Amino acid sequence: MGNCCSDDRGGRAAIGGTPTDIGLGNGNDAPNDAVHLYLRSRGYHGLFSQIQLSFSATGLRDRDVLSKSDPMLVVYTRGRDGVLKEVGRTEVVLNSLNPKWINTVNVTFQFEIVQTMLFRLYDVDTQFHQIDVKMLKLEEQQFLGEASCALSEIITKSNRSLTLDLTHGEEYTGLSCPQNCGRLALHAEECISSKTAAEMILRCSELEHKNLFSRTDPFLVISRYVDGGLSIPVCKTEVIRSDLKPTWKPVFLNIQQVGSKDSPLVIECFNFNSSGKHDLIGKLKKSLLDLEKLHSSGTGENLALPTAAGDKILKSQLFVDTFSESTQHTFLDYLAAGFEVNFMVAVDFTASNGNPRLPDSLHYIDPSGRPNAYQRAILEVGEVLQFYDSDRRFPAWGFGARPIDGPVCHCFNLNGSSSSTSCEVEGIQGIMMAYTSALLNVSLAGPTLFGPVISNAAQIAGQSLANGHHRYFVLLIITDGVVTDLQETKDALVKASDLPLSILIVGVGGADFKEMEVLDADKGERLESSNGRVATRDIVQFVPFRDVQNGEISVVQELLAELPTQFLSYMRTREIRPSY
Repeated sequence: MGNCCSDDRGGRAAIGGTPTDIGLGNGNDAPNDAVHLYLRSRGYHGLFSQIQLSFSATGLRDRDVLSKSDPMLVVYTRGRDGVLKEVGRTEVVLNSLNPKWINTVNVTFQFEIVQTMLFRLYDVDTQFHQIDVKMLKLEEQQFLGEASCALSEIITKSNRSLTLDLTHGEEYTGLSCPQNCGRLALHAEECISSKTAAEMILRCSELEHKNLFSRTDPFLVISRYVDGGLSIPVCKTEVIRSDLKPTWKPVFLNIQQVGSKDSPLVIECFNFNSSGKHDLIGKLKKSLLDLEKLHSSGTGENLALPTAAGDKILKSQLFVDTFSESTQHTFLDYLAAGFEVNFMVAVDFTASNGNPRLPDSLHYIDPSGRPNAYQRAILEVGEVLQFYDSDRRFPAWGFGARPIDGPVCHCFNLNGSSSSTSCEVEGIQGIMMAYTSALLNVSLAGPTLFGPVISNAAQIAGQSLANGHHRYFVLLIITDGVVTDLQETKDALVKASDLPLSILIVGVGGADFKEMEVLDADKGERLESSNGRVATRDIVQFVPFRDVQNGEISVVQELLAELPTQFLSYMRTREIRPSY
């Protein structure tokens, strides 16, 4: 799982992460955050970890009369719509009820979605042994059993191994076979290409002024080519103000992102423009191998500027001052070492949500079972994060409501307990039940205050840190309105930025959430507290639920995509390493 960024802290944090928090730094990072948004509009997304799965089985059923079964394993992924997609097959192992397959299957791990895997075993008839397994018609083979799990369940095990019971499966219930059909052992390894990064220091000479009446603020964008000749950004440098001979901070580029060291890349030099329409200064095409050779030779390469008459070669040159390769610890390395991601949730019970008993309320519980926006956000985020929390006990709070015969409370336990230490519920369904129960036992009030909830979450994260636990916390706040205590919230967030904590905010309903975007450093300047302290890192991701609920990108993907990078940013800047 890799990405690229251009300062030593941010760059190293991005290696092994998903779409990166490019603007790590100080309160002057607004141009860099603006560039980050610009890149996203051009398709900037990080690649994900390549996982190699290996397999063995024991106690398989014998479907042959004169010999033992000849088993083959077929691996599928199951989409949210239930559709199966085959991703690989093993070889056929002859005459074995306890096979150990040599062929492995590669799958791409994506943190932000639940990837359901299905494994089906078949006894391949002797007459088909000379046929390539990819050409075998499965309906002509004898079914031995199947098993299913989430990919997250495998990679979160300390040894990345999981054993599943094989059953006859839902599609084979008509067969006369026992419920238990043996056991399947799975083992996952992260491909080394997911961990290998190239570190470069890039500089340019004699850049040309794009505008005689304004300064030149250059930055670089590195893109890879995809099918059809399109280029997808994979990396950027920081913006350097008013410099025609810029030397950028180190760039850390995961080699997996670009395919290989031989894969062609396009390196573009832009002049930053606050309007988002950045001027192209010049560009060139090089692979990582070419860039390594430039470093070795100590020479530069001229930039070119596309024109109607063809490329115009410029005096401006790109130099590679340093080039090295290294292996970085990835998000999955931390999981294998026992690190956990713990889920917390806070729900907005302010009166602006509407009367929960009426169908137009955001809190309305539909008798048909159709979840409301709050329930959907809890389910979609919780279903992903639950696999990274071993005890699956989740702190759950409400805010902005008046308990029966009590004053308005801006942080109360969703389970109804009055004890500050009894805020946890069992599992995602426990959160759903506590939420439904709370709607019957509180009166919606207001205003919308985030400060108390964030402080409670920070206290839990701080206590865990003090106790030496290997835990990172994720607080999901679901709200229908703009926060009222904006400065208090900023103060709490700046303080929490030093802790192992990320905060995901989902805005539901039709409110104007523009003011909320200031809390997400991707969309503005770094958060600053009332006493002038700047957040050490970006820990907030905000998304209006309505923006993504009807599109291909779910709210879960929008919110969770940057969590591994935030996790790694915290671990690496504090030099916390996984130990096995």
